[in-house]
Amino acid sequence: MPDLATLIRRGIRLPPGGWMLAGMLAFYVLAGLFGRDPWKGEDAIHIGTAWQMLSSGDWLAPALAGRPFHEPPLYYWSAALTGLLFDWALPAHEAMRLASGVWIALALAGLYYAGRELYGTDSAAAAPMLLAGCVGLIVHAHDAQPMLIALAAYAGGLGALATIGRKPRLTGIFYGLAVAACLLGAGIAPTLPLLAIAPVALWLSPDRRKAAQTLLIGLAIGALLATPWPLLLASQQPARFDAWLLAETAPLKTAFSLTGLGRFAAMLPWFAFPALPLAVWTLWRRRDQWQAPAQLLPLAFLLLTLVLLAWAYRPRDIPALLLLPPLALLATPGALSLRRGAANAFDWFAMSVFSFFVLIVWLAWSAMALGVPARLAERVVALRPGFVGELDLGHLLIGLAATLWWLWLIATAPRSPYRSLTHWTLGFTTLWLLATTLILPWFDYGKSYRPVAEGVARALPDSSQCLAGRGLSDGQRASLAYFVNISPVDAATPAGRRCDWLLVVGDTAAELAPPDAGWQRVWEGRRPGERREKFRLFRR
Repeated sequence: MPDLATLIRRGIRLPPGGWMLAGMLAFYVLAGLFGRDPWKGEDAIHIGTAWQMLSSGDWLAPALAGRPFHEPPLYYWSAALTGLLFDWALPAHEAMRLASGVWIALALAGLYYAGRELYGTDSAAAAPMLLAGCVGLIVHAHDAQPMLIALAAYAGGLGALATIGRKPRLTGIFYGLAVAACLLGAGIAPTLPLLAIAPVALWLSPDRRKAAQTLLIGLAIGALLATPWPLLLASQQPARFDAWLLAETAPLKTAFSLTGLGRFAAMLPWFAFPALPLAVWTLWRRRDQWQAPAQLLPLAFLLLTLVLLAWAYRPRDIPALLLLPPLALLATPGALSLRRGAANAFDWFAMSVFSFFVLIVWLAWSAMALGVPARLAERVVALRPGFVGELDLGHLLIGLAATLWWLWLIATAPRSPYRSLTHWTLGFTTLWLLATTLILPWFDYGKSYRPVAEGVARALPDSSQCLAGRGLSDGQRASLAYFVNISPVDAATPAGRRCDWLLVVGDTAAELAPPDAGWQRVWEGRRPGERREKFRLFRR
């Protein structure tokens, strides 16, 4: 076995495989899951829902801050389970957010096997590296986010259908698991492309009779796993079941929108970079073979998903995540067949861009932790009033190790079709790891509702007091429930009108005004660095 010095001189082996590939992707999966509060928006909402399930013991129907939350339960089951397993080592929200890492790891594994089946062993590593390198995935992959289950289901479904002619039994099992997971994790609408791709896979199979049996077995497994929960919900809580079904079918009652299709397509050049241009290069280079399974299966899946998004969703980042698995798979041959000039340009672009931003992160860290340069340090505090940077030795060592790793990778990566892709994906991972260690406290300071929740709790004489809320978002209610165990009731309901305490949130004087002159303001606050959104607490 070579010693460490020999390994350092030899450099990384390309294509990466085995434990090397797993280790590279593990850094991507884990960086950013820890060391921060639930952030405003989706992260706070889904952590709050999982926390409610865990603390109440009601695992049947998700709830948010004491109110029904009409979402499929699988993500919250998985987050509550990781919360139970790791609460001894991590804060509850970090333990629950670990579920996102599990689903992202499954998505990367599914694409690896899909790439291996469609393009061969030497090309298999490119598919998960392309997915991990997509610009639009990085933040959402490290938030609490149920759509990550659909991402894993799409990757696993593509991996299963890619083996339909060679391993029919495994195809049926994993296709059924993918359908069930998508239905229970993301709902009815995201499951439709997984069902619609089945006829395409059947047509591409060399033995259509056996493929039909395989797909029927897969659908049976999916139905067997997915139907017990809605049946149990319908029998135990029929009103909740009706509300869930209404929420699930509402997007499917909208009309297909060409405008929505165009907006989703317009997002892709930055959201799916570099997978999109590489997928286009694949289609051009293999234009005479577009009917081959290696091209047609991911292309058909991509088009079906795009049609679904234009039909059932508004153009937003989160539903657009569903486009990334088929795009990454379609881009795999293109990433490894770039002409020398294009490959060198991509390689230099990756090394230059990420080296520049690594330097920027270190400069920002120096301003926050050391106060140098002074003008940048003043700007840091101006953007986050009250923020005080600290020198954390553990974070500093991680940052130094990540930077040395990046420099070693630049210096030693051998000539290979994988070189530019490796520099892109690992450069992205290095930058993300640095950002989530060195400057994460600055972002966390302004994105958490913890200061607001603790301010409200201090102003209330007793957290069990009836508190009405007006204008609160789901993320704000989830943060109040999680941080200080306060669940405001809606001020517009009869129960809310009977409360002697009222919490309002808004941007204007009219939104922040009490209902009448009989209310006295006792507290006012906002998130650090927030200039518009303000909270006011009134007592009758």
